[in-house]
Amino acid sequence: MNDKKTFPMTCIICPMGCTMEVTTEGEGANRRVVSVTDNGCKRGPEYVEKELLNPTRTLTTTITVQNGDLTVVPVKTAGEVPKNMLLQCMEVIRRATVKAPIKTGDVLLHDILGTGVNVVSCARVNKK
Repeated sequence: MNDKKTFPMTCIICPMGCTMEVTTEGEGANRRVVSVTDNGCKRGPEYVEKELLNPTRTLTTTITVQNGDLTVVPVKTAGEVPKNMLLQCMEVIRRATVKAPIKTGDVLLHDILGTGVNVVSCARVNKK
């Protein structure tokens, strides 16, 4: 039985947006990329491999601020977290509160959910 699947995939690594033809075989944890064609550069196959086998994302949101001139501060993860953990990370961040003052780049949450990734401030918040 042939479990190979071929489908188009658009690379988002650079502005070229190459539409590549991807062939995979296997399912779930046994899935592997067999071939990638029509990529404009060597980053295309690397993107496909990562996106299909271990997708990650940078998470951006806000955290509630106490005693600040703003009620929330924009934040982002300092690196990428596994895509399947985004909702869990959002729940942790939703329950968090921080106290002003806050500087841009301050680590507001350390090692979110054991990912090794910190959540950092993207803005300054002064005390009231």
